[in-house]
Amino acid sequence: MRLSPDEIIFLEYGDVRLNATIVFTWALMLLLVVGSKLITRRLSTGLQRSRWQNALEIVVTTIVDQIEEVGIDNGRKYLGFLGTLFLFIATSSLLTIVPGFEPPTGSLSTTTALAVCVFIAIPLFGVLDRGLLGYLKTYTQPTFIMLPFNLIGEISRTLALAVRLFGNMMSGGLILAILLAITPFFFPIIMTALGLLTGMVQAYIFFILAAVYIAAAIRSTKTEPTKTLENT
Repeated sequence: MRLSPDEIIFLEYGDVRLNATIVFTWALMLLLVVGSKLITRRLSTGLQRSRWQNALEIVVTTIVDQIEEVGIDNGRKYLGFLGTLFLFIATSSLLTIVPGFEPPTGSLSTTTALAVCVFIAIPLFGVLDRGLLGYLKTYTQPTFIMLPFNLIGEISRTLALAVRLFGNMMSGGLILAILLAITPFFFPIIMTALGLLTGMVQAYIFFILAAVYIAAAIRSTKTEPTKTLENT
């Protein structure tokens, strides 16, 4: 029984291996790029809009609203990064209904790569918003003694993002494979539907956590007391 799409090897030449994770990751990226191009090639600003454009606007508006819900004022500024994370993970989960498709998020290498992207994006957005010195000061708050603990926290939450997503995606596929082997046909269908729901929830959680981390990085210390007074 396979635990990861890394174990499926399509081509091997010496130490170079082309496994299912690489193949389906690039296929998924190609699908997202081509699909986005096709949907956005004839955008209209008038009242007459296609169903695809209406669906796209709903998705974009919902993602922007969720970004701003975590405390980021200009959600569209971070839409490209956070929206791409969500769509990649969500589409990967939805395509599990396609026979033969192995979700790349079922590989620890993929989830680690996504977590590393978040790990790099957090200080990048923080520096762009606060400046280099302003962002670096956050690691010494509330006192300089907290510097090593804050650094450890940055690394540990990156590992948590990767392992959480990998564990949930892998376990969902593993349970479904077991049920397909020992139960009648109709029950795995129900479990597949639940698996799709779980995958969407995991995409949302990963997306929200990334947004929360970025919000914490860009939130200036000047506005925090004001927000606290407003909440009280």
